[in-house]
Amino acid sequence: MSDLEIRPAARGLDPVRSPRQPLSRPVPSPRSAPPARRGLVLAVILLTQLMVVLDGTIVNVALPELQRALDFTPARLSWVLNAYALTFGGLLLFGARCGDVLGRRRTFLLGISVFTIASLLGGLATSDVLLLAARALQGVGGALAAPAALTLLATTYPDPRERLRAIGLYAAVSVGGAATGLLAGGVLTEYASWRWVFLVNLPFGIAALVGGAALLRETPRTRLPFDLTGALSSTLGVGALVYGLVESTSAGWSSVRTLAPLAAGTALIVVFVLAERAAAQPILPLRLLASPSRSGANAARGLLYAGAYGMFFYLTQYLQGVRGFSPVEAGLSFLPLPLSVFTLSQLTTRVLVGRFSARTLMLTGLGISTVGLALDTRLSPTTPYAMVLLSLVLFGAGNGISFVTLTGAAIADVAPEDAGAASGLVNVSQQLGAALGVALLVTVFGDAGSLGASTLAGAARFTHGVDHVFAGAALLALSSLVMVALTSRVRRTA
Repeated sequence: MSDLEIRPAARGLDPVRSPRQPLSRPVPSPRSAPPARRGLVLAVILLTQLMVVLDGTIVNVALPELQRALDFTPARLSWVLNAYALTFGGLLLFGARCGDVLGRRRTFLLGISVFTIASLLGGLATSDVLLLAARALQGVGGALAAPAALTLLATTYPDPRERLRAIGLYAAVSVGGAATGLLAGGVLTEYASWRWVFLVNLPFGIAALVGGAALLRETPRTRLPFDLTGALSSTLGVGALVYGLVESTSAGWSSVRTLAPLAAGTALIVVFVLAERAAAQPILPLRLLASPSRSGANAARGLLYAGAYGMFFYLTQYLQGVRGFSPVEAGLSFLPLPLSVFTLSQLTTRVLVGRFSARTLMLTGLGISTVGLALDTRLSPTTPYAMVLLSLVLFGAGNGISFVTLTGAAIADVAPEDAGAASGLVNVSQQLGAALGVALLVTVFGDAGSLGASTLAGAARFTHGVDHVFAGAALLALSSLVMVALTSRVRRTA
């Protein structure tokens, strides 16, 4: 058995209070709910995760229409994506800690409420300023809801096998939802309006809110003081890092607009680490980082997301700008990706985890994902879609295999009082990975240029740049494989 597998004797199921938390309430063992109730709880959690992930990509295809409607400048338009990534990535650890202090059910419902209201404001926005404010507020709601959702999933399924299957569905939604967002954005933009990429969240948000209020059980809250220094330094530090990465796409890596926030973010992270070492109730217990397998799984997750979001960003432009696909056709072109993610994640949880170690599955999945990205380094203006299809299927299959075990490794053997912080780290790795991937791969794209009046020379120049992008994305996926190989190991357990 691998040390990355979820074991019945893991500390995450231990009801004994940690000696490092002497003033916290004891955390009882999770009560076993009826299967039907657990299924409904899982549906609420997956719906929430789908909304949060969709909003990272659903506006991509709608950006041209949105720009014309609200008179965005080209530079300002990028902030429709970046405002969400900035607040979501910057506030994730804060949101996870709110779940510990306020209770995860309460935090989850608050996050869904904020997210749903922000979606309504975005759909009704009449100016670029109002839309960007709504996007930032969506990020706040997502940062509160996402860590609480993952923690509630773990406590709802105390049985390791059932929990692993639930994590498989969670992983499928996390990866496949981003690609599904491109499809949904294309359909809504072409047949309805750009406003519906925001308004579509309303029925789902209300359903998640009603279902969560009726089904979820509150978790115990800590009595210790809130770690204000840690909350502020982590939020501002991660936010500054995300801002610097975002600015690098337009200002360049040598610009003060990029280097200043990156330097400030690094300094704040140092302050954060020092504060956490001294805090009685840290927002991120540093002992979570002491596990090489857990830290390696989170790092690998971020690197894989970096390659994935770079692929979404550029493959969408290639299909529409070079191949002449409509928004709906471009969205449909990505459909094999979430389908392969779902299929392989279910095969992994139901069959493969019982036959292979978690380390083997992670390495195999990451290897397949790397091959899928590498296939797209040979694109040309006349490449048949069959080649793109093969790359999407392979990339999705690799993600379906690896993300189940990566998620399990990131939250396995975590004490109950650290569950919120561990769940926050999972989402932080995703958001920072996505921001880092787009920033790095835009730089790799370099001076490939625009499509330039749809000329053959312009299309060839753009495709040449996209080939370099996919080479960079494949290297990021390969780096995630190396990270897992170095930090995980198979050992015998008692």
